[in-house]
Amino acid sequence: MEQSYLQILKEIGEDPARAGLIDTPRRAAEAMRFLMQGYDINIDDVINQALFPSDTDEMVIVKNIELYSMCEHHLLPFIGKCHVAYLPNGRVIGLSKIARVVDVFARRLQIQENLTNEIANCIVDKTGAAGAAVIIEAQHMCMMMRGVEKQNSVMTTSCMLGAFRNSHSTRNEFLSLLK
Repeated sequence: MEQSYLQILKEIGEDPARAGLIDTPRRAAEAMRFLMQGYDINIDDVINQALFPSDTDEMVIVKNIELYSMCEHHLLPFIGKCHVAYLPNGRVIGLSKIARVVDVFARRLQIQENLTNEIANCIVDKTGAAGAAVIIEAQHMCMMMRGVEKQNSVMTTSCMLGAFRNSHSTRNEFLSLLK
């Protein structure tokens, strides 16, 4: 990967021997490995048995989970927040595990639409929830720094599964609690 970054520097017309760039290929490779660590993480290891019996069937919501991901089309970041809700069905997941699930999927090359769906499906699959809802609001550097260069644009995506899809009152409760 370092050699690839070295070649990129040359291709854009830079001098990789210049003082400020001498270690850039190594640093860039390390940064990319960090940003893409989601490929090397097993979701079951992240959850780490943090599923607990519970009689509650009321909605659980974690709001404003910050996320950082990389657009698979341009290799530029998108940055935003994620809201996750689920309806427990006999067990709950540890609070921090929800944020960790978001991170695992965000730390891969992504489009926001797929990221939203992956998080929601994972929550349902791993908890057996009666439904899950995920909303992501993010700003995309590929739209802000290049192309149309729209600085204040925010993309919002949602995925509603189970009761959140089938029940208008459940969906509306979730959306009202986000405000």
